[in-house]
Amino acid sequence: MKLIIAYIQPERLNAVKQALYEAEVFKMSVTNALGCGQQKGYHESYRGADVEVNLLKKVRLEIAVNDAFVKPTLDAIIKGARTGRIGDGKIFVMPLEECYRIRTGETGSPAIG
Repeated sequence: MKLIIAYIQPERLNAVKQALYEAEVFKMSVTNALGCGQQKGYHESYRGADVEVNLLKKVRLEIAVNDAFVKPTLDAIIKGARTGRIGDGKIFVMPLEECYRIRTGETGSPAIG
């Protein structure tokens, strides 16, 4: 079991979700995030003052998958998120020690679904 965490551009969320659905990955958590990386932000003028904005809007996806779904999930995220420009995002894959389904009490791979 693996936990896949991806940071993507907010405008690419629908494309990533569509690619995940095509790869038969339906369960995910999505949260708004702020972050900076190689983009380094931008400068803007607000009421005559120069303001540096270096925390940019991102979307964080968390997807727990069984080992057989790791590669299709990664491929789907990359397919939906890639534009070829700086700031497309990052994906982290971490081992998932245990999973529990609260409703049924299932544990491990069956609990992920």
